[in-house]
Amino acid sequence: MTNLGGISLGSDTRRISSFNRSYDDRHVHDSFYHVHYYIYPLIYWLELITDFVCLEQSSFDIAYMSEFDVTWNDEKLQSLLNPEAFLFANPVAQSSCALDCASSTARLPLDSMFWCAGCYGNMYPFSGANADHVGGVQSSSLLGVRIIAKMHRTGLAQGTSTDENTSLTGGGKLCRKSRALKIKKSQYKLQMVNPKSTSDSIGCWPLGLSDMLYSSFKEYPHDGQDWGYLLWRKVNCCGG
Repeated sequence: MTNLGGISLGSDTRRISSFNRSYDDRHVHDSFYHVHYYIYPLIYWLELITDFVCLEQSSFDIAYMSEFDVTWNDEKLQSLLNPEAFLFANPVAQSSCALDCASSTARLPLDSMFWCAGCYGNMYPFSGANADHVGGVQSSSLLGVRIIAKMHRTGLAQGTSTDENTSLTGGGKLCRKSRALKIKKSQYKLQMVNPKSTSDSIGCWPLGLSDMLYSSFKEYPHDGQDWGYLLWRKVNCCGG
C-alpha cells in the first residue's frame, strides 16, 4: 500500500514491477502493475474551504484493489467492460492520439478522444498491462488514468463538472452529480506524492501531460519502483 506508508498485506514478498522481454531479436517493451484506488477527501478533512456544501463529505476508504479484480490481468475478460476497444486497435486511431498528447501538454486533454491517454499511450484495455512501457513513471501515470476511466465505466465514479454555460433553471446538471460512464479527462489532474512529491516543482498536471516534464529522478532502485498519485477533481457547485 504505497500511499499508506508502504504497509504490506499478507506474506507475499514478490515485487510486481516492470520488465523488458525479447523475442526473435525484437526488443519488446512490456510491464504490469497492480493499482490501489483510495477515497481521500483531503480538503474536507483539513477544513481549508469553509463552504462545506460543495465538498465531498466522506471518510477514508480503499475503493479498489486490483489484486481482487479477476479482469485486471485478463484482457479477454476486460473486453466485456470496454468492447469498443476493437474500434481503436488500428494505426490510424492510435496515431491520432498525438493530438491529445499535444493538447494535454499545452493546456488540457481532448475529452472527445476518450480512447487516448495523452502522451502516456492507449487508454485500452482497462488492465495493468502496458505494451508500450518506456519508464515506470510513464506506466504508472497511464494506469492512473486507466483506473479513473474504469471507475467511471463501472459506475463507481460520477461526473462533477459540466459546461460552464449550463442553465441553472433549465434542467441542467451543474448543481448535482451525474452518472458518467465515460471519463471526462479535463475534469481531473494528477500530482505525484510517492516516491517523491512534485509539489515544489510542477505541482499537479492535466491527464496525459508528457512525463518528460516531471519524471526526472522519480524512478530509482528499491524505494523508487512504486508510485503514488493524488487525484484532483474539478467540481462545479451551487451553494444555494
